[in-house]
Amino acid sequence: MNVLSTTLRHPRWLALLIAPMFCLSLNAWSDESTLTPEAYQETLQQSDKKLPLPLTELRTFTEVFDIIKKAYVEDTDDKDLLENAIQGMLSALDPHSAYLKPEAFEDLQANTSGEFGGLGIEVGMEDGFVKIITPIDGTPADKAGIEAGDLIIKLDGKPVKGLSLGDAVKLMRGKVGSDIVLTIVREGADRTLDITITRAIIKTRSVRSRLLAPNYGYVRLSQFQVPSGANVRKALIELTTENNDTPLSGVVLDLRNNPGGVLQAAAEISDIFLDGGLVVYTKGKLADSEMELRATPGDFLNGAPVVVLINGGSASASEIVAGALQDHKRAIIMGTQSFGKGSVQTVRPLPNNRAIKLTTARYYTPDGRSIQAQGITPDIVVDNVKVTKVDGYEYLKESDLNGHLANPDEADSDNAKESVNSQKNKKSLQERDYQLYQALSLLKALNIVALNNNAKDADKEPTTETSEQ
Repeated sequence: MNVLSTTLRHPRWLALLIAPMFCLSLNAWSDESTLTPEAYQETLQQSDKKLPLPLTELRTFTEVFDIIKKAYVEDTDDKDLLENAIQGMLSALDPHSAYLKPEAFEDLQANTSGEFGGLGIEVGMEDGFVKIITPIDGTPADKAGIEAGDLIIKLDGKPVKGLSLGDAVKLMRGKVGSDIVLTIVREGADRTLDITITRAIIKTRSVRSRLLAPNYGYVRLSQFQVPSGANVRKALIELTTENNDTPLSGVVLDLRNNPGGVLQAAAEISDIFLDGGLVVYTKGKLADSEMELRATPGDFLNGAPVVVLINGGSASASEIVAGALQDHKRAIIMGTQSFGKGSVQTVRPLPNNRAIKLTTARYYTPDGRSIQAQGITPDIVVDNVKVTKVDGYEYLKESDLNGHLANPDEADSDNAKESVNSQKNKKSLQERDYQLYQALSLLKALNIVALNNNAKDADKEPTTETSEQ
């Protein structure tokens, strides 16, 4: 069994997490490492330069503060003004740096447990509206029909335009069992949609698996939690058992709409498929922000082909796994361009249950690629399309003719015919999930080619070279 090999400058980086925007269930998570105040102070002291303070800008700040105190139409609280100033200072840096008030900090600390309260959606801001990055599998939002890319324009009839993401989150939170109406705009819809969702305690099951066909396994990972690596390994063992204890001929790893999560889980999952080598490394301004994670020898599937499915909702930890397997030529990446979240955030606790989340590094794939604002480009681009069968002539077959000869290899031809008719009435995989259908087809094709090549090699008679002296 593989054990992840980790090369770190400092052990506190073990708390590193990965994900895009805000994960709301509402939670808020990013590539985060939580440091104690003492440890963070030690880190900052590594910088030799003492940068001078910009006195002109500081005077401007105090003047604006004074004007607001004296002239604003309502009384203002000094603490609120200063907190808002800190919040603005951090949020203006990039979409992932933030000032975390107690509620948000508590959400962040709890997000990797796999259980939380809310709707079960990953969201961000776009043009002043709340954008759905992805609904989490099996949650109230997923069951209500929320889709990735939906724009929320109202919450219980209240417009979200002008609200901060944090304020919108507060409106979406509420008592478990209570309803909220999301008014959304969906691409392709000719009108807005009102969708009612019942708030619940979200218990996410991050790993799901099944056999797509004999010898071909499917593993769906909805987010990267602490136990996800062990759960993926367990799923592959169970699939092998279900496959009559026969090694799998191929696996589809589905990372579509997976927003990320725990970095260590991403490295562990990469390690399952890799036979050693670098998984990911980071670079930043401080020495503490540099690290690398490596896989250990031993490919769990013994080289069986792997197809990784990604899309625009695949971010951070998903992109680390896809990038590592792509760079090592261990898997074929299929689907559409991923999200492009390639930065690391460090969480620094502050007094009064507050914290700052600051972008401190970028991470890179084994070949040195930064996916920041670019994403992972699939080896094979397959759009998520809906396939419908074309109505055509139903051909008459030999088995439909009266008095046809029975197939000697078929013990019960009537049962076989009934089975075929039953399959006709079922919605095919290519109709239900075209991208997954293409992934399975590719795995089968790779194995057919491999078998044919092996057969050709076996047919070649060994030749003995001789030379006369």
